[in-house]
Amino acid sequence: QVQLVESGGGLVQAGGSLRLSCAASDNILRFNTMGWYRQAPGKQRELVSFITNDDRTNYADSVKGRFTISRDNDKNTVYLQMNSLKPEDTAVFFCHAAAYYPRHVDYWGQGTQVTVSS
Repeated sequence: QVQLVESGGGLVQAGGSLRLSCAASDNILRFNTMGWYRQAPGKQRELVSFITNDDRTNYADSVKGRFTISRDNDKNTVYLQMNSLKPEDTAVFFCHAAAYYPRHVDYWGQGTQVTVSS
């Protein structure tokens, strides 16, 4: 069973930065996409960003220009650099990985709390 372990969350003031890390227990090149979702209190989980195994990236409109996703295949780790954080970014951030072949399988981390104070 693949494990995804997030780290890097915490409390930061508005305008600050955090870098989240997601370490996988398996070779991340086996996943078609890896990325980050977040869930704020009382809201549904939403996609923040993902990166494909050929390094294409995608961002939610709310984080474009502020967040950057990257990957280190040698370390089996995906990162989310978050700059210019806003109070509305406060949420639990979950790492996600998806493999599509031979069948679609999703993997999730336990989540890491990000709190942005105003």
